Amino acid sequence: MMHLLSWVGIPLAMLATTTAAAGAEGTERRVISLDGTWQIAEGTMDRVPDAFDRSVPVPGLVSLAKPEFADPPGPPVHDRQLIAQKDPKREAFWYRRTFTLGQPLPALARLKVAKAMYGTKVILNGVDLGSHAPCFTPGYFDATSALSPAENILLIRVGADRDAVTAAVPSGFDFEKQRYIPGIFDSVELILSGTPHIVQVQAVPDIARRSVRVQAVLVNAGAPCRRSVQFVVREARSGRVSGSLKSAEAAFPSAKETVLDVDVPISDCRLWSPKDPFLYQLEVDSGSDLLRTRFGMREFRFDPATRQATLNGKPYFMRGSNFTVYRFFEDGECKDRPWDRKWVRLLHQRVKDMHWNCLRYCIGFPPEQWYDTADELGILIQDEFPIWFGGPGWSNYPKELKADELALEYAEWMRERWNHPSVVIWDASNETTTDQTGPAIERVRATDLSDRPWDNSYSAPDRPTDTFESHPYHFQDPKFKLSDLATADPVPQGSAIKNDATHPVIINEYGWLWLNRDGTPTTLTRNLYENLLGRASTTAQRRHLYATYLAAETEFWRAHRKAAAVMHFTTLGYSRADGQTSDHWIDVGALTWEPEFYRYVRDAFAPVGLMLDFWKDQVRAGTGADIRVMLVNDLGESWSGPVQLRLRRSGDTLLLEGKRDVQVAPFGTGLTEFHLTWPRERGPVTLEAELRGTDGQPVRSVREFAVTP
Repeated sequence: MMHLLSWVGIPLAMLATTTAAAGAEGTERRVISLDGTWQIAEGTMDRVPDAFDRSVPVPGLVSLAKPEFADPPGPPVHDRQLIAQKDPKREAFWYRRTFTLGQPLPALARLKVAKAMYGTKVILNGVDLGSHAPCFTPGYFDATSALSPAENILLIRVGADRDAVTAAVPSGFDFEKQRYIPGIFDSVELILSGTPHIVQVQAVPDIARRSVRVQAVLVNAGAPCRRSVQFVVREARSGRVSGSLKSAEAAFPSAKETVLDVDVPISDCRLWSPKDPFLYQLEVDSGSDLLRTRFGMREFRFDPATRQATLNGKPYFMRGSNFTVYRFFEDGECKDRPWDRKWVRLLHQRVKDMHWNCLRYCIGFPPEQWYDTADELGILIQDEFPIWFGGPGWSNYPKELKADELALEYAEWMRERWNHPSVVIWDASNETTTDQTGPAIERVRATDLSDRPWDNSYSAPDRPTDTFESHPYHFQDPKFKLSDLATADPVPQGSAIKNDATHPVIINEYGWLWLNRDGTPTTLTRNLYENLLGRASTTAQRRHLYATYLAAETEFWRAHRKAAAVMHFTTLGYSRADGQTSDHWIDVGALTWEPEFYRYVRDAFAPVGLMLDFWKDQVRAGTGADIRVMLVNDLGESWSGPVQLRLRRSGDTLLLEGKRDVQVAPFGTGLTEFHLTWPRERGPVTLEAELRGTDGQPVRSVREFAVTP
């Protein structure tokens, strides 16, 4: 089926206006990567430096320059409550590289700068190609008239700090960051093609019909013409053709958009999921341009009745964590790791090993290869736009940042991501209350033909299937103890607006138990650990408490089934003595988990999991107790097996043991009970419930307390 439509919506980031001859056509686009080593120099915004005496990798940050740039003088300064390091001697960094085209000039040449902070200006062979103020979405520049078939000199300027863009443009402010390091932190490409050329393609899976709807936007930079467009779907790994369709002949008027909308049936259709992340490749060939993009056959929704997620028509319980990559950018161990494919892949594999099936890319977008990796490994992504200005009582949302700018940038962001099957939720901001994100969402929502749900942070969700964001930080109160979970509300709140129980709830932050990688408390948790362990606590004691408390709280949120997603904060961030949060690596280069975290928290996220519904920190010797064990089954098949309960004394001496056979329905919950008599000997003990998980390995829930006289 094919429909010829007129395109209505947000203007495209780059519309060709060149008058190159229509005869200069090729059968396939050529994409020249300009990644690699560039020259770099510091200077002013309006003048190209006289000399380029340093080198820097692209993609990367200016902190990777060799020789290194001197840090700005003095401590960070505060401007409008925003923390930034500034240097009055430099306003900008200029990147320079040369390249040779080595072929005849094409009908159209477009330069893509995928992401660059702060603000991008491009000059090619002395010709100013324009500027792109947004810092986190792609900039496209028409390079056709400036391009040479021989040597080309390319200059890209980025601002030295956030002040290089106005307050009307999001620049990634984060209350808990100190350094805002600029740079071209994603790929630079030169896209060569004939015309009509393909500006964008959206692949929209229809799993019921086993087909993919394809919407392709083309622009003709030459004389008016008519032609058909070929659509081919292949298995991404094998290259085997799974479906094809040739459109009816369509008109391509000069310097205007043409939108083609077709449905391509897929034979032997295989669905994408975290368990089976099967990918297809779509080819769209206009005869003068050929674009390839990967996609997966998957549909993701929130059920308005159950307020739980569904993946490919079945219930799906989201278990995961967060990556705060822009915080990691300022970490001393960051180096070039975010652009090292092996390291990035291992990072995401570590996520899978923790029983996590989802992530929030929190307060900012990583390089695009991270999304490719999530597609390949099977991880659902809540993709969060880098805005954080706080809620009522502590908001400093800039009055200059309006819905018009947000809609422009949201549209650029969505076009870059909407073919990634891993991206399942658009997230407008983090912990922000404003009347600007909602209107911006409504202006762009319909452009995503897959109709993904939106998270509007601490502003009200608009539709029943949009999410309510909850950050229920129990331990933000330094006097809170694990025993207080016995009376805690299992319905997550923790936001600036009240949970009205009409929207799916995503808990994508909880805990407030952070430790730096060396085991010291962060600035936000010093009082907490003094209260829980005293001033003389050891690193080992703090790490053990962190792991066991976080595991228990994870079990609490999962067992009560009041949240569609439980996502801990955080798995990638910074670690510094004056930092507010941190992650769980003892070696971030090798991605070695802190062992206590891995031991306890991994079990708490097991797809078939359990929770000791026991929260006392002391019991009386010789008295009796009924112990409840709650179970959850996130899988589509029933689970049955024994649940064992053990009471141990320090030194691993077994004091009591019991066993119950339990069965839990698909996507269901279970409950079993044990009656115990506490031993007469006083002292510390450990209560442990255990089942065998779907991988045959033990899954445990642990509580530590004391037997008293």
